[in-house]
Amino acid sequence: MPDSSESVAHRVREHLDAHPVLADALRVGIANHSAVARRVAEELGLRPSDAVIAAVRRYPRGRGEAARESGVRRVLKKSRIETRTKVAAITVEQGADVLQRLGDVVEELLDENSLCRVIQVSRGTVVLVDEDSVPRLLRQLRESQVVRIRKSLVEVAVTSPESIEETPGLLRLLTGVLSTQGINIVEALSCYTDTIFLLHQADLSAAVTVLTKALA
Repeated sequence: MPDSSESVAHRVREHLDAHPVLADALRVGIANHSAVARRVAEELGLRPSDAVIAAVRRYPRGRGEAARESGVRRVLKKSRIETRTKVAAITVEQGADVLQRLGDVVEELLDENSLCRVIQVSRGTVVLVDEDSVPRLLRQLRESQVVRIRKSLVEVAVTSPESIEETPGLLRLLTGVLSTQGINIVEALSCYTDTIFLLHQADLSAAVTVLTKALA
């Protein structure tokens, strides 16, 4: 017995709810409804039909979803993209001694308006700097305190108005837009008005292209 239109619509909604990349792309209007419908039908084992396409077109539903979509669109249209190449990520051990050793050079880099981001994580600290600054940091540390050094990275920052702090879903959308293009995110952070992605150099062009489309 074939599935009813109501049953198909329910299954499609549940599937989209469980796949935020597709859901957010539909919310901000950057997804092709027919393409999404074909993918959903295939993943659910359904026959491509008008009922599937209709369910995709009606998603999202409700006044709350419409308000959320409108908020994300407003923030995206007011955002801009900035890039920086030749970025290095230095992962160091956790501990007060490490932070004390880094203190002076971090202060120097900030005074010089050079890139320097210090991110504490559960098992250590990640320091993002220009590649030229790597030797200066390493001179302050013992070799055993350095966990990993990654070079040839690029930083892509999406700078938004302050309303981003009250707009749910933007980070998830941008992350999803990158992941659907097969772009690996080395590091990601969202602080105040900036959403920052650290990527491999080879992914820079594709990342800027797809993010620009999302902001249009």
